[in-house]
Amino acid sequence: MNYSGIFRKISLLLLVVTPVLFLDSCSSGTSKTASSKGRSSKRGEQVAKGKNSKRSRSSKKEDIKMVNGEIAATSRKGWKQTTPLGMVLIPAGSYMMGQADEDIAATSVGFNKRVTVVQFYMDDTEITNNEYRQFTDVMLTDSISVLGEEKILSELYPDTTVWSKDFTYHNGDPMTEYYFSSPAFDMYPVVGVSWVAARYFCDWRTKAYNDYRTSEGMYISPRFRLPSEAEWEWAARGGKASAKYPWGNPYVANVKGCLLANFKPHRGNYDADGYAYTAPANQFNANDYGLYNMAGNVAEWCLDAYADNAVAITWDLNTMNDDKDEPRKVIRGGSWKDVAYYLETGTRSYEYETKKRSYIGFRCAMNHLGRSSGKEFR
Repeated sequence: MNYSGIFRKISLLLLVVTPVLFLDSCSSGTSKTASSKGRSSKRGEQVAKGKNSKRSRSSKKEDIKMVNGEIAATSRKGWKQTTPLGMVLIPAGSYMMGQADEDIAATSVGFNKRVTVVQFYMDDTEITNNEYRQFTDVMLTDSISVLGEEKILSELYPDTTVWSKDFTYHNGDPMTEYYFSSPAFDMYPVVGVSWVAARYFCDWRTKAYNDYRTSEGMYISPRFRLPSEAEWEWAARGGKASAKYPWGNPYVANVKGCLLANFKPHRGNYDADGYAYTAPANQFNANDYGLYNMAGNVAEWCLDAYADNAVAITWDLNTMNDDKDEPRKVIRGGSWKDVAYYLETGTRSYEYETKKRSYIGFRCAMNHLGRSSGKEFR
């Protein structure tokens, strides 16, 4: 009998089968460990609606159980963090925050620092006039008795006169009269909104969203908020860790010579990119995370207080400067009236929290609870 031939066949079979068994044990090890403790390995929320709403409420009483004197609690039913309308999920990651090119303005405020950002949601566009108008309409209808008309109009309502006040010897009257009120500008980013008003909008949006969720028997969602400076920069880079601009390459135009953002090119040729003032919030190509106008159009409020030495005074995990006594707040991304330097992902600037400008808007962010498998980004 040819024992050597049989031995070779058995050896080849073991070489094929052993790795498969090893991989299977690795993939199932976590779930076996979890089940041995009585904990569910399932992830995600199943939204309770209609008739299931009552079932969802009653199941909350059964969240924690004891079986034969031992803990046997499973994950609570009815939970899944759904992606809010108009938002995209930004993956977690680590990157070198700060200037991605030379500091031509010699500001010395954007030194590089390795930071880590956990997963979060972000609006794919800047908040538009139409979206913000829904907020002001509700304030003037439902909250006027609480806040007063003067406070709403002076603090929360956009200052439409910024189109004339921001620039000397400038005819901004048409924009002052029509920009926020006319349907022609519904999909354009809201401007003339302070950092304080932007945060109030986030609070209102949170209440409206969670009032609906609780009425349907669902668990409440994390709050809408302004993005931190570290989150904003990570999102702007679109997965390109050292990208100078959100589109990745170091130039402001593509190979055909078409400008890739709405800004001030060619020493003041505002119309070269197709828009003399702002552009629609979903204009120009999105970056690789699906975010529009992370460079140009309008600069955007961030949650952080501004500090020249932010690198030295902030931590490197979920970096944020939460100095409530500092009235200067970070703005990022550059705007329609800025040169290309301010469009760079690492360029930092600021404005005072109560100021309203014709070139500053905002978008919202939201915490993502837990850590995903990452499959949705493949």
